[in-house]
Amino acid sequence: MQHFTLPKDGGLRENEVTREILHSYEKIEAEIFDDAVEGSEVIANIIVDAINGHSKGPEKDRLFKLGLSTGTTPISLYTWLATKYKGGEVSFKGVEIFSIDEYYPVSSDAPQSRNRRLHDALIDKVDVLMENVHIPDGTVPKEKLSEYCQEFDRKARGMDLLIVGMGEQGQIGFNDAGCSDKSATRTVMMTYKNRKRQSRNFNGEINDTPGMAITMGIGTMMTAKRVFLMAWGEDKAQVVKGVVEGEVSSLCPASFFQAHDKVKVFTDDGGASLLTRVVSPWMVGPCNWSKKFVRKAVVWLCQKVHKPILKLTQQDYLENSLGELLDSYGSYDSINIEVFNDLQHTISGWPGGKPNADDSTRPVKSKPFPKKVLIFSPHPDDDVISMGGTFIRLVHQGHDVHVAYETSGDLAVHDDVVVQHIDAARELGFGDRMDEVLGIIRSKKPGAPEPAELLAIKASIRKSEAKGAIRSFGLDESNAHFLNLPFYESGGVKKNPTTQKDINIIKDLVRSIRPDQIYMAGDLADPHGTHRVCTEAALEALEQLRMEGNEWLERTNIWLYRGAWMEWELGRVDMAVPLSPEEMIEKRHAIFHHLSQKDIVPFPGDDPREFWQRAEERTQNTARLYDELGMAEYQAIEVFLKLK
Repeated sequence: MQHFTLPKDGGLRENEVTREILHSYEKIEAEIFDDAVEGSEVIANIIVDAINGHSKGPEKDRLFKLGLSTGTTPISLYTWLATKYKGGEVSFKGVEIFSIDEYYPVSSDAPQSRNRRLHDALIDKVDVLMENVHIPDGTVPKEKLSEYCQEFDRKARGMDLLIVGMGEQGQIGFNDAGCSDKSATRTVMMTYKNRKRQSRNFNGEINDTPGMAITMGIGTMMTAKRVFLMAWGEDKAQVVKGVVEGEVSSLCPASFFQAHDKVKVFTDDGGASLLTRVVSPWMVGPCNWSKKFVRKAVVWLCQKVHKPILKLTQQDYLENSLGELLDSYGSYDSINIEVFNDLQHTISGWPGGKPNADDSTRPVKSKPFPKKVLIFSPHPDDDVISMGGTFIRLVHQGHDVHVAYETSGDLAVHDDVVVQHIDAARELGFGDRMDEVLGIIRSKKPGAPEPAELLAIKASIRKSEAKGAIRSFGLDESNAHFLNLPFYESGGVKKNPTTQKDINIIKDLVRSIRPDQIYMAGDLADPHGTHRVCTEAALEALEQLRMEGNEWLERTNIWLYRGAWMEWELGRVDMAVPLSPEEMIEKRHAIFHHLSQKDIVPFPGDDPREFWQRAEERTQNTARLYDELGMAEYQAIEVFLKLK
């Protein structure tokens, strides 16, 4: 299945600059890849070469010491390593593996334990000897923990290669903000924030999440001969920026590695999106100046000097490293006018095209009208949260709009919401299943998959909410399609692999509708997250349909929206749909129909705002940015990227 990456349009001509210039703003060299899979393969090749080289070198009689972490970050890496072992490229018999952390207390066979996860992902798939596997033991009696940690630390020091993922706040293992760069293997108390973050591995139940952990210390990790730090996805962009270009701070433990002699950061386009060579590559070296890349530079310049586009001067360009742009395109005022018009032409109140209008500068063609529109929504509320205003406008403007809810979203419903619904059914006289449902809830085991009967109820709740939301702005519920893609139905946070069965469900729907427009999620935050998986599945389905000769797809345009957390940078935007105050309220009311997600957000990270608040602030901020650039002032704007 293809891996979703954003299209590249212009940028730094890296082959024309030296390595020193390319990394001139970086305190730790960053290697940037299209996606986690590509980057993980490169890391896997380095590991294989290091192991094979060690087995033939002067220290071949000593085990190769390899440090590893768990979590979602190294999933692709372990898949590659297992594949390379299976292909005969490497043997792990001469390797000693050290895992950096474990919950405490937890048994080694608990489904959410680090021990179990590392065994499932890698250890059980290669030929490493079990006596050479060292994973912190979550069952050691408390009175022996200190002695155990000291012995583990002694063995772990001097690793040949340490490969770890960075958390969103720069945490390494369970070394959180405030830890010491001299710290050794030890037990740590989990803060409330950390327990909340880790609760996603315990079905969102913070009370079932251990309050302690065993972690290798930063000081121990610093003794490794080589260190690779991994961070994939846009939600890691801030920490990548801080670790690679920022100052050393105990508030960001990964930044301590700036003092290591042989360390690299491996990241993808999303994770690298805030680095200087990505944000303002003209400050690093020569660039390819495509139309969109020129817009990116001009928008950046406006925000830097706090001026609208048409007030930029030649001096502004020259003083901010954009002389090459002037050399390539000519006078500053012609650039200003061209970019102003280009950005203004992205704004359209007719996302489905305006009938009988001159569409030469509009983002969407006027014909056909009405259009058949298909909106893919990874969860049952992403449609109204991410592009609710545009959705509503498409319906009100008379298009044949369909929405496909790709997953059930059942895991995001709390047990007390289920009880309340069952109680309402009892009070209304539709049947008394209260004792039965309460019994199912009480039978749940921490970390184990949710009972299928309970998930069925939760899925029904989310389905009814989605139908209520679209009814609120006039769309018939027969235009809502609940795909319930099988990959999602694992009963836990860790999902099943995507298979052809998922793809076929999407293909059947697309084939039946034959849409002129398709909207889908463009979020790149988590390489294994539901949004990305759903989008990759939909793109794979479209590609297979094309290969099967469905020529009508040639006229289908694909538009990418963002979720409640991120927005497209203005340099990328192809269509901006302005929303009136009344449409904002109508969108908010549609979001409110998702009552199970109201007030209590199951997996919100460190952002306490509700989804409707995040969505409104995001779209209002986009409108403010357009206004500051000299465009008309709107209440809010939803923006989209057109996938070529």
